[in-house]
Amino acid sequence: MYQLKLERQFHKTFNKLTKKDHDLKKRIVKTLDQLRKNPRYPSLKSHKVETRQYGVCWSSSVTGDIRIIWDFDEHQNLNILVLDIGGHSGKHKVYK
Repeated sequence: MYQLKLERQFHKTFNKLTKKDHDLKKRIVKTLDQLRKNPRYPSLKSHKVETRQYGVCWSSSVTGDIRIIWDFDEHQNLNILVLDIGGHSGKHKVYK
């Protein structure tokens, strides 16, 4: 199992996205739990992406549009840095 380190930007965007959407909050928590257990689990659809802010890192699916952006901690193989959360489009766009 991996240990997740949630970055400040993730917390900030997570709070904005889930403020009035409790179902989305549950889905994100479930996705984070699965990511912690196995980041390559098929339903996460994890793949490398290029982002505007973080360069090349990993993306895992939460919903049709919402993705969690993360990367492996380069110093410790069992840590995952959860960088951000957002979508393909709109004001919370995380892709390049």
